[in-house]
Amino acid sequence: MQVFRGFHHAALAPACALTIGNFDGVHRGHQAMLALLRNEAQHRGVPSTVLTFEPHPRDYFAQLTGKPEIAPSRIATLRDKLSELERCGVDQVVILRFDRHFASQSPDDFIHKVLVQGLNARYVLVGDDFRFGAKRAGDYNLLDAAGNDLGFDVARMMSYEVHGTRVSSSVVRDAMAAGDMARVEQMLGRPYTVSGHVIHGAKLGRSLDCRTLNVRFGHEKPATTGIFVVRTHGLADHPLEGVASLGVRPTVEDAGRVLLEVHCFEWPANLGTEGGYGKIVRVELLHKLRDEARYDGLDALQAAIHKDIADAKSFFQAQRRQTTRDRI
Repeated sequence: MQVFRGFHHAALAPACALTIGNFDGVHRGHQAMLALLRNEAQHRGVPSTVLTFEPHPRDYFAQLTGKPEIAPSRIATLRDKLSELERCGVDQVVILRFDRHFASQSPDDFIHKVLVQGLNARYVLVGDDFRFGAKRAGDYNLLDAAGNDLGFDVARMMSYEVHGTRVSSSVVRDAMAAGDMARVEQMLGRPYTVSGHVIHGAKLGRSLDCRTLNVRFGHEKPATTGIFVVRTHGLADHPLEGVASLGVRPTVEDAGRVLLEVHCFEWPANLGTEGGYGKIVRVELLHKLRDEARYDGLDALQAAIHKDIADAKSFFQAQRRQTTRDRI
């Protein structure tokens, strides 16, 4: 999959089949849309292309109006979004910066400058609630009429439901805020995952008898925080069970940066004490144990950590017992 910042690139395909959106989480509704897009792209002999935006348009308007509360929490980092788009078979992703100039474009300008001149879209697939242009003035009917005039096909995909619930990024965010990771997995079609490079931290975990590896989340407002049972990929030839904290670490840091700290029950001996740094890991958040908390000192924090480890091990033991019963 090729990724482009903007569309002024020689390597960008001369024509494409296109869908447009934020694709936060790449949930099962997104996946169904991308499957349809790939099929239409193959029929036309052009690459399947996703047009997405950074920052999220609602992030931009939250900053513009001084109302941070209207910015959506983020399900996935850009890295994880791109990884899932690639897994869904997308050929190209074009990332446009959502800024004052872009937000002020009229619907007609968006169609002519972005869809036609910028991307030469032969087919455009949008969701049932798609709006575009300044003040969200453009809608499906306007886009469809423009397609007839300018020579590209337009299609609309209606909502996708799982057990009677319309799947959307908002529904996923609600489930994540509630700590219902089983429902999140149901909406995503996979366990919720955070990935990234292992970075150096304060090495505090060593003094607490709980070695951790650290991964930046990369967004200040994650859709969920707390202490989780996790499974980590990328350090060994098999996933490693563990426990993790996703949040701002209120007991030991006041900087407010969001960090995923993972303690693996088993540490691969071949890595040594420093061998994890720089590796790209993928951490599945399987079950939420509790919310973040501030403790009165490191002794209380250490006691809480060891209880979390015991609870996480109990979760995996119960999971294995259930798997054994299912096989009988």
